[in-house]
Amino acid sequence: MPHRTLQYRIDGPDDAPVLILGPSLGTTWHMWDRQIAEVSQEWRVLRYDLPGHGGAPAHPAHSVGELADRLLATLDELGIHRFGYAGCAIAGAIGIDLALRHPQRLASLALVSASPRFGTADEFRRRGVVVRTNGLDPMARSAPESWFTQNFAAAQPAIVEWAVTMVRTTDPGCYIAACEALAAFDARAELGRVGVPTLVLVGSEDQITGPAEARTLVAGIPDARLALVPGASHLAPVEQPAAVTDLLLRHFAGVAQDTHSGIPVPTGVPAQPVPAGSVPVAPIAEIAPAAPPPPPETPADPLGPGTRIRREVLGDAHVDRVTAEAGTDGFTADFQSLVTRYAWGEVWARDGLDRRTRSAVTLAALVAGGHRRELAVHTRAALRNGLTPDEIREILLHTAVYCGIPAANAAFAVAGEVIREETAPSP
Repeated sequence: MPHRTLQYRIDGPDDAPVLILGPSLGTTWHMWDRQIAEVSQEWRVLRYDLPGHGGAPAHPAHSVGELADRLLATLDELGIHRFGYAGCAIAGAIGIDLALRHPQRLASLALVSASPRFGTADEFRRRGVVVRTNGLDPMARSAPESWFTQNFAAAQPAIVEWAVTMVRTTDPGCYIAACEALAAFDARAELGRVGVPTLVLVGSEDQITGPAEARTLVAGIPDARLALVPGASHLAPVEQPAAVTDLLLRHFAGVAQDTHSGIPVPTGVPAQPVPAGSVPVAPIAEIAPAAPPPPPETPADPLGPGTRIRREVLGDAHVDRVTAEAGTDGFTADFQSLVTRYAWGEVWARDGLDRRTRSAVTLAALVAGGHRRELAVHTRAALRNGLTPDEIREILLHTAVYCGIPAANAAFAVAGEVIREETAPSP
């Protein structure tokens, strides 16, 4: 099935070891163009695009694990079994997932501008709400200041325009799905199981996943070392290409001799023009050790499923607040457990309705009951579950007929304030 694989490009000698290069959210494989000329002299480099990026088919992937599985399906079709891997930002998360779930496939790992936990789940779910409401233009306009230092952006207007265009031409649904994937990704407790040599590379000026996040990775991964790139922000491979190329070549040199795939170079993969010249890169491959035994089973937490769904729908900030309040006075603790276990762990967990529909039903019920406080909470949840402001307006208009004008009038005031707050692009 086409949606099980990823769009890719290969550069470098057919018989060289295989190195995979993965892009950050909102970019394409061209973010690695400035490494290709030198790296592909020694490696057979495969670069891939995320779904809906760079003209790739718009089949959203809703978790980092699903993205990793699609990459492996692509490599399986090409006969690549063992490889080196370097990934930037979300592609770094994919690299961590590969190291945890498929260690036998990975020879060595480089994590560029990455983190074991990308901000907070609430931040990425709100980003999805902003894109669903306003399109990708707010993300495109903010990309240069997030990705590059001020000096580089001022000196390289063509690259800045390239970055903006990359984001604007991304499929919004796939971008939102990637935000959801990052919202759910958290590998902090599992870093100790990453068993391959790992380079953690970060720009000294990176304000998104900066040196603090890099040091967390190095502290948690047993065989990891830190490389700080001066004068670089989030897209260090674009901003400081020579330094990044040198670091990657030195890191992966130790595994090159026993990582070969011998597969033919596929044809017919179109390249897109970028301001930086296109360059070839080198690959890695080798023989896999036995997979580690599975961890011992632990007793199931009866609140676990409900807590997960409650956090996904209402957000970490809200759940943390009500949990803290319950823990402080103890009076509502049993009630919060009841809500988590039965409302979220059973009713919201049922397959009969999707979350968008459940949010629509919940909004109507809250208007009918006059529950304004809960209406504010669930308006925010409805946006995160995929309802647009226009759809919420239609739901409230409908309640005016069946629940009464005063109830709908109050609901419009509450929901309107939440929608303005949640959908306003970040300054």
